[in-house]
Amino acid sequence: MKAYIFDDLEGDQRLPHDSGEQVSVEQLKSIGVLPYPGISLDQVEAIAKERGYKNRDEINVSKEGLGDIYEEKIKGFFREHLHEDEEIRYIKDGRGYFDIREKGDARWIRIAVEPQDLLIVPAGVYHRFTLDSSDFIRALRLFQDEPKWVPHDKSEATDANPFRAQYLQSLKA
Repeated sequence: MKAYIFDDLEGDQRLPHDSGEQVSVEQLKSIGVLPYPGISLDQVEAIAKERGYKNRDEINVSKEGLGDIYEEKIKGFFREHLHEDEEIRYIKDGRGYFDIREKGDARWIRIAVEPQDLLIVPAGVYHRFTLDSSDFIRALRLFQDEPKWVPHDKSEATDANPFRAQYLQSLKA
C-alpha cells in the first residue's frame, strides 16, 4: 500500500498519477483513514471482530464480473462521493486506487491498494475509487449491519449531511 498526493494532471484515471509527494500512515490516520497493508485473512477476521463487522460480501470489479453495467459502475465509483457507513475493503486480487480528500479538501490523496491490503475509510469523508490499468479487482467488503453501498455524490445537500458534519467535527478533535 502506497499513499501520495494525486498529481491532478489530465489523463486516464487508472494511471498512478503520482506527484512524488508521499503521504505517511500518520497523515492518513489524521483524516480517519486506517491502512493495514499486507495482512492475512486471519488478521482481517480479528479486525472485523474488534470493530463489530458482522456481515460481508465479495465484489469482482471487472468487465467479466459486472457485465453490461461495468462502464456505468466505474464512472460511478470515480465520482466524488461519501457514505454514511465506513467503507472497509480487503483486496483479495487485482489492484486499484482510493482517492481520499485531505484535510481542508484541497487535494486528493491517492492510496494504491493491492492483494492483502485492508483499508478503512471513515463515514462522511469525500472519496472516489478506480481500478488500475489491469481493469480488475476482487475485494472482500465488510459491514457492521446489512450489506449496503449507498454513495452520496458531492453536492450542497451532501455537504450538509449529518455524517459529513460528524466527520468534519472528528477532524477538529
